[in-house]
Amino acid sequence: MPKSTATQHLKPRRSPIQRRSAQTVEAVLEAAARILETHGLEGYTTNAVALRAGVSIGSLYQYFPNRDALTVALIERETAQLAADIHAAAALEISRDCVRALVRAAVAHQMRRPVLARLIDFEERRLPVGERDQRITDTVHAALVDALGNKAQAPALDDVNLAAHDLLAIVRGMVDYAGERDERDAAALEARVMRAVDGYVAESRSDAV
Repeated sequence: MPKSTATQHLKPRRSPIQRRSAQTVEAVLEAAARILETHGLEGYTTNAVALRAGVSIGSLYQYFPNRDALTVALIERETAQLAADIHAAAALEISRDCVRALVRAAVAHQMRRPVLARLIDFEERRLPVGERDQRITDTVHAALVDALGNKAQAPALDDVNLAAHDLLAIVRGMVDYAGERDERDAAALEARVMRAVDGYVAESRSDAV
């Protein structure tokens, strides 16, 4: 299937305009999330979602032409909170405060609904949503560059751009692997990630002895 056709296949049939239709879409998305959490991908069907949401299958199909389109909408919903957390972190004035808030955002995204997060990660690798993932990655990288290079109390680094890429890899790797291990202690994970981040920054400072 050509990329343009595949992308069109994943778009909602229509967007909710009235409050009632928006509530229906939210009910369907939450039902999809709960089906994934309780029954996994095997039990995740449009019929099961419609039943859980208390709507007819016809009502579901008014908005989502297929299960993959529903999944993409669910991914967008879950990513919206991450994007908001990243935006709030980027607004902080102190370098390390900003970095810590970005780490906390990544951990929260994984730990808020851990079972759902793991299944969404799996589906993201299957579905053609790489452009959206890249936008999030680019946003976090830009926030790290700003935090490490422009914020108050920023460390003196030889290559801020490279450091931001490395820290992004460290955070993503540790958080994703914690999710694969079904780790649930967000505070402990955040503390470990920050130790890794602080250690990297300390060793990368241009004024380090």
